[in-house]
Amino acid sequence: MRFSWRVAAVAFLSISIGSVALFADEVGRHGPELDMFASMTGKCTTLKVAERDFSCNAVAFSHSPGGRSGFIVPVNDPDDDSSIITFSGENARRVQDNLYELSIDQMLLKSRHRPNVGGFWIPSVEPATGTCRQTGSLATQRVSSVSCTATNGDGKTYEFQFESDGSPIRVLKITVVEAGDPAAEARRAKSLATHIAQLKCRQKAVVQGVLPRDRTAFILQCMDE
Repeated sequence: MRFSWRVAAVAFLSISIGSVALFADEVGRHGPELDMFASMTGKCTTLKVAERDFSCNAVAFSHSPGGRSGFIVPVNDPDDDSSIITFSGENARRVQDNLYELSIDQMLLKSRHRPNVGGFWIPSVEPATGTCRQTGSLATQRVSSVSCTATNGDGKTYEFQFESDGSPIRVLKITVVEAGDPAAEARRAKSLATHIAQLKCRQKAVVQGVLPRDRTAFILQCMDE
C-alpha cells in the first residue's frame, strides 16, 4: 500500500499550487465517471470568459468511459477562488499524430455562487458550439499547447490559448470496473482517494512554507499519516 501511495505522489509533484485544490475538487466530484485525468502546467496567453479577461497556469484533460471528454481550466479570478470552466464534448478525432481536436457541445461553469452538494460545487451546464485543439500527445506525456473557443446560445464566448511550460504532463488512469465487483470498486475508489490526498498534501506543503528541496519528503510523510 505504501509503495502505490509513493508512486502517485511522485507522479503529481509538479502541479501548480494555484490549481491544486480546484483539480482535487474536480477529480473528487467526477471520479466515478472518469477513466483518465491528465494535468499540465504552463500559462494561458488568452483566457476570455463571457468577454472578461482572466489568466490561468494549469489545464487538465478528462475522459469518461462513455466517450465524453473535456478541457478543464481553473480560472485565476480574484473575486472567486472556486472558478472553473470546462469545454466538453463527445466528438473527438486525431487529425495527425500530434494534433487532437474535440468538438464542443457544452460548457460547464463552476463558481462559489453555485449550489454545494457534499462539499463539491455543482456547475451550471450551457449548450455551446466550438472546438478545442491540442498539439502534442497524452501517450508521450508531451503537450505543447491547447486552444479552445466556444459560444453558448446567448452569444457569450469562451476562449483560451494555453502554452505548456515544457514539463511532462501528469496522467491518472482510472480502471473501469464491472458493476457488482466490490473489490474492483474499492481499488478504484482508493486510487482516486490517493490522488486527492497527494494534491492536498502538496497544498499543505506550500501553505506551511516547506522549502522546494524538502517538499517530496514532506508530501510522502503527509500521505503516510
